[in-house]
This record gives sequence, C-alpha cells and structure tokens, in this order.
Amino acid sequence: MKTFIENRALFLLIGSLILNLACASPPNTGRSIGNDSAATSGEVTIYVSQDRVFSEPVLREYEKKTGVKVNVVYDTEETKSTGLANKLLAEKNRPQADVFWSNEPVRTLVLKKNGVLAAYKSPQAEGIPANFKDPEGFWTGFSARCRVIVYNTNLVKPDEAPKSIFDLTDPKWKGQVAIADPRFGSTSFHIAALYTELGEEKADDLFRRLKANDVKIVPGNSVVRDMAARGEVKIGLTDTDDVNVALQDKQPVAMVFPDRDGIGVPVMPNMVSLIQNAPNAGEGMRLIDYLLSPEVERKLAESEAVQIPLRRGVEPPRNIPPLASFKPMTLDYAKAADRLEDVTRRLQDILGL
Repeated sequence: MKTFIENRALFLLIGSLILNLACASPPNTGRSIGNDSAATSGEVTIYVSQDRVFSEPVLREYEKKTGVKVNVVYDTEETKSTGLANKLLAEKNRPQADVFWSNEPVRTLVLKKNGVLAAYKSPQAEGIPANFKDPEGFWTGFSARCRVIVYNTNLVKPDEAPKSIFDLTDPKWKGQVAIADPRFGSTSFHIAALYTELGEEKADDLFRRLKANDVKIVPGNSVVRDMAARGEVKIGLTDTDDVNVALQDKQPVAMVFPDRDGIGVPVMPNMVSLIQNAPNAGEGMRLIDYLLSPEVERKLAESEAVQIPLRRGVEPPRNIPPLASFKPMTLDYAKAADRLEDVTRRLQDILGL
C-alpha cells in the first residue's frame, strides 16, 4: 500500500513538471531588441527610401545582431520616397511591408492621412525631441539631413556664394543653377515646406523667377552634386549627405546652409513607421526600436551620410554643424504634407514639368 501511494505521488509530481514545462515561456533566442511581448517570426520586411549605401549597413548589422532575416525594398534615385509611398498605398488592403523608413517627412504624413500606418510608440524614442515625434505614435524621426546650396569652388568664391535660396534667382546665375525634380524625394519636401512657410503668392513668384533664370531640373540630388562638381553648373540645391560624398572624394565643392538669418534651414529627419496590419508586426516593432537607438544615430553620423543626431549625447558628424548651431525652418510637417498634391500641380505649370 505504501509503495502504491509513493508511486502515485511520483506520477503526480512528474505530471505536474511536464505541465509546467508545457506552459512555460519559450527560451529567449537573442533576437529581441525591445517588445519582448510581441510575437516573433524571424523575418521582417522594410521599405526604405534612404540611400541604400547608407541604410543597408545598418540593416545588415541588425540581421547579424538578431538573426532576423531582413527583406528590404529600396526606392530609386529618381522617385525617392514617392515610389515606395505609392506602393504602400496600393498595398493598403494587403500589406506586404512591416516597416517604412522614409528619408523625408512629407510622404510619411501622406501615408498616415490615408490610414496606411499603425500607431507604435517605441521606448527607444524617449530621448528624441517631441517636435520630431508624432503625438499619436504614427511616426518617429531620427538622424536628420539638411537642404543646402552646393557650389563649385573653382568657379565660385566663398564670399560670392549664394546665402539664400532667393539668391538663386539673381540674373548672374542664369543657366547655372540645378535642382532635382521637385515632385520627388527631399526636394518635394523642401518645396512643400517653402509653400507652407511663404504662402502661395511668394512661393509661386520664387519658382517663376527660377524658371525665368533657366534653372535646370535634373533626375536627383546626386545629379545636382555631380553637375556642380564637374562645373556643368556653378550652384545647385541638394542635401548634406550628397555634398559630403563629394567632399570625401576631394571634389571641388562646398556647401552653404541657406537662410540661417531668414526663414531658416530646412531640416529633414528620417522617419520610421509601423505598417497597419503588418504581416510581421512584432518583428517590425523590434526593428523600429533598433533604428531609433543611439547606436544607429551614431552609425549614421559617422558614415558618409553625415546625418545629424536628434538626441543629445550623440557626437555630431564631421563637416556638418550641430543642430543647435543654426536656425532650423519652423515647420508643421502635417501642413506641408497636406499641400503636397496642390504644390505638385502648381509647379508642373510654373516649371513646365
């Protein structure tokens, strides 16, 4: 009888152990960077309009750290951010992406307005200033670039270089100014920001005067930089990262941060967002956590992208002044996004696009 009772107790103990093991949480695989409560799939898809040469090393490092397979769809130079934004809109009812990493703010705001994005407030966003975060959590900014005037140092002396975008309409620069197609990428952000800041009458006048000054409209910002470096034009409007690539190659270019004493310098943060009904939302959130980390801001500052960290305590890049050293353009990103379609139509008529 004692043996039977002992055996029965032993069986109950073993059964209890098996049940506890079955109900226990699975072991940590080392993949998680935050959001441990979200389901893991071992795979994540991200659409990226940031230049591949700058974004790919960051994403491959994440793969290496976590073991998560990162599927990446990049945009083209000619349709920067616009192509992927249209793709996300087309896929709204059957999303293929988990995360959108945009290199400029306006398209992200358009996607939010159209219900493509999901709210997610990452714990890694805590150190990022409030004006670079959506209060509702649909996007978070990190690592900014600026719009700048690039000029050829063999053809233009530093004290003669334009100090404002309005200087580009001066007749002495006739036929010597290049800008990227304003319907796409960071140039479209800049244009929408100008219309938001100046109003229709002043902005229309600016672009009519640029058209009369034979401004050259080219496929992308890197084309603007290359034309200036080769002396095909004397000056152009482009981004800090594009100019820095030429500086690293010791090409004869320099840059001016425009309108420091006027309307301010256009600052473009990267923006990252979770996609509504993302196939792998848990992995998407973990990837967003990583992109918003000080580590990634440091990597982007140290790379040729020379992107300016938004949080304090991360060393700013070489060749680029820190954010606190100049006046940024005061901008309501949502208002700029609302103006985008109207501005595009206006410029098609004004510039003959």
